[in-house]
Amino acid sequence: METCELGPSIVVYPEGVFYGKVQLEDVAEIVTEHIENDRIVERLLMNFFRIA
Repeated sequence: METCELGPSIVVYPEGVFYGKVQLEDVAEIVTEHIENDRIVERLLMNFFRIA
């Protein structure tokens, strides 16, 4: 499954942190918390796992 299949997503580099199901109102929180304060926004974090 690709990230785009899970709805609007954002990836923050260089960390490579993926946020999913992002809405316009979530962008300010991602900028403030992740970029300015170096804290991951847990509620939007995409958890990747592989089913074998």
